[in-house]
Amino acid sequence: MAPTSTYKTFLMHSSNSGTSYSKLVDIKEFPDLGGTPEMIDVTTLSDKMTQYVLGVQSLDAMTFTANYDKSAYSALAALTGQQYFAVWFGGTESGGVVTPDGSDGKFSFQGELSVFVAGGGVNAARDMTISIAPSTVIAFA
Repeated sequence: MAPTSTYKTFLMHSSNSGTSYSKLVDIKEFPDLGGTPEMIDVTTLSDKMTQYVLGVQSLDAMTFTANYDKSAYSALAALTGQQYFAVWFGGTESGGVVTPDGSDGKFSFQGELSVFVAGGGVNAARDMTISIAPSTVIAFA
């Protein structure tokens, strides 16, 4: 398969146990969708060099950047408790409207969302940061 760009990458949300998703907000940046596992040292006194096995995967809060919009900010701030989220790659385009379909991959997980307005400077767009604390493994479909 040929390399793909980040065009048509979507942050999705499900309000019904992860069975049906809709686009949460247009995003400008997305985080790593996984993390490096811890390394467990299993070296013995008979080993000439250090030996490891993979341990638990480590994953920090997932931060997404989006343009600030008052109504979107309010909707995001209203999402409390555990929710179902996904990042979808791929979509269709018709009449200038892009519709997410996840044709290049779907990464779903559960987590708790918080949102805040990011700092700004001269001649810059207002941004908001969406932070999701994942509580499940990120599943690929």
